[in-house]
Amino acid sequence: MLEFMSKNWWVMVIRGVAAVIFGILTFVWPGISVAVLVLMWGAYALVDGAFALWGAFRGPNKDGFPWWIFLTGIAGVAAGVLTFVNPALTAVALLLLIAAFAIVRGIFEIVAAIRLRKEIDNEWLLVLAGVASIAFGVLVMVFPSAGALAIILWIGAFAIFVGVLEIWLGFKLKDRAPSTGKPATSST
Repeated sequence: MLEFMSKNWWVMVIRGVAAVIFGILTFVWPGISVAVLVLMWGAYALVDGAFALWGAFRGPNKDGFPWWIFLTGIAGVAAGVLTFVNPALTAVALLLLIAAFAIVRGIFEIVAAIRLRKEIDNEWLLVLAGVASIAFGVLVMVFPSAGALAIILWIGAFAIFVGVLEIWLGFKLKDRAPSTGKPATSST
């Protein structure tokens, strides 16, 4: 795991930079951030559902009609339409989904830090990012009615905080990356 992460340290840095940029934009345009997030998810659900329906009816299937794909398509189209009809309801549901994602991500970051504790220095950075993710997710789940604007600012602060930690960790991992230079040749 350490070898993989240290070879790909730059991925952690890019993820961190993207998180910081996203966080800054949520502070600059909080109202737009909520609306865009909800509408983009609605568009995704609608398109995903439409393609699932198309796939279900695409042609003969030796195993019979793919009901699970069909039902997934119906659910996606319905979620997409509901998003455009009632974006406020979708915003609350989407915030709860974001909260669940943050909690799961935080758990996996803590697990990764525990697994790497004897192999890397500063694994506490990954633990801290994990704890921040879990705390953020729990706060969003406990206080969803605090208002979409307040929550989008929490999302922005969370993104900046975790992004900075990921950038820091990425550069720490870079120090552990194996050398990519060509092996020296001996002359006889």
